[in-house]
Amino acid sequence: MAESYINPFLDSAQLVIEQVCNVTPSRGDLTVKDIKLEEDHLWIKIGVNGQLEGDVIFGLHEQVALKIISAMMGGFTITEIDEIGKSAISELGNMISGNASAILYNQGINIDITPPMLLDPAEQNHRFGEGYFIPLDLGEIGQFHIQVVKLK
Repeated sequence: MAESYINPFLDSAQLVIEQVCNVTPSRGDLTVKDIKLEEDHLWIKIGVNGQLEGDVIFGLHEQVALKIISAMMGGFTITEIDEIGKSAISELGNMISGNASAILYNQGINIDITPPMLLDPAEQNHRFGEGYFIPLDLGEIGQFHIQVVKLK
């Protein structure tokens, strides 16, 4: 897969997270691995259709999610992930993907994105196979994972 298809999602994630959390994320190394949903994490899947097809899956540990949700709620400390928190994290995935689709459009690539879907790692029907994995380090907040599956 061309790096030019992954970079819009990385650039967008860095920008959105910086705006929402007031931290400057740094990129880890891009690796290829089997995509597996870890327990104790929230996983947001965004489908990509159009000139590119596949899925982008954002993952973050529950403690990282709580910190991001708190930042999205204006700094109010959140101690559990309820429906409002799940909605906030889903919207974060939507904001990142929406910005990435605009970047791709400006490069002449038209895509549509699906609404975000929270995935339950306990369900056994989530099989993605091999994909690209890129961690973003958010400093004291933790890591935010971006996994790109079959985007071509």
